[in-house]
Amino acid sequence: MDYFNLTLFTEALITLVVIMDPPGTVPVFLSLVGRKQPSARARAALQAVLVSFLVVALFAVAGQAILAYLGIGIPALQGAGGLLLLLVALELLTSKGGSEPEVADDVNVALVPLGTPLLAGPGAIAATIVFVREADGDAGGYIALASAIVAVHLIIWVCMRYSGVLIKVLRESGITLLAKIAGLLLAAIAVQLVADSVRGFIAGA
Repeated sequence: MDYFNLTLFTEALITLVVIMDPPGTVPVFLSLVGRKQPSARARAALQAVLVSFLVVALFAVAGQAILAYLGIGIPALQGAGGLLLLLVALELLTSKGGSEPEVADDVNVALVPLGTPLLAGPGAIAATIVFVREADGDAGGYIALASAIVAVHLIIWVCMRYSGVLIKVLRESGITLLAKIAGLLLAAIAVQLVADSVRGFIAGA
């Protein structure tokens, strides 16, 4: 038995980084909380990462059992996540960008859509469940997977925590433009998730 499965760690880390896309979260993060005070942005970044970590960890530990008990498949998760992201994307695309959201919204956007389904989305959840199966009862594999999950969330936190540097460059008009671009990208991600969901249902039929 290996005490640490380096191969699984590398594979899981690269996969989760690609799926969760830490640099790609920055435009969405700034579009949602870019007009907040630095302390509020830092708090939202920490909350989003913690929510994402807890969701991914939960599905790593009990994901297969939860989905089996509820009778939910990965396509259903993809569809639900896609629809939720589409709602957020439409809000970003149609908002005027002139009004300041309420402070209480900091917690809401950190939970949804940042924490989940943007970070801890169907792709990350499905990949985690696959890697748990790959570890197949090996303690070294489980330690490697846990380390990869922690590492990717640290990377995400650094990207969002220090995204304030971009705010000094972008200014108010830049953040508004970024919100529109982020909304368009989110809409594309949402449509892709729904399409994957439909393909999954058809393949499983």
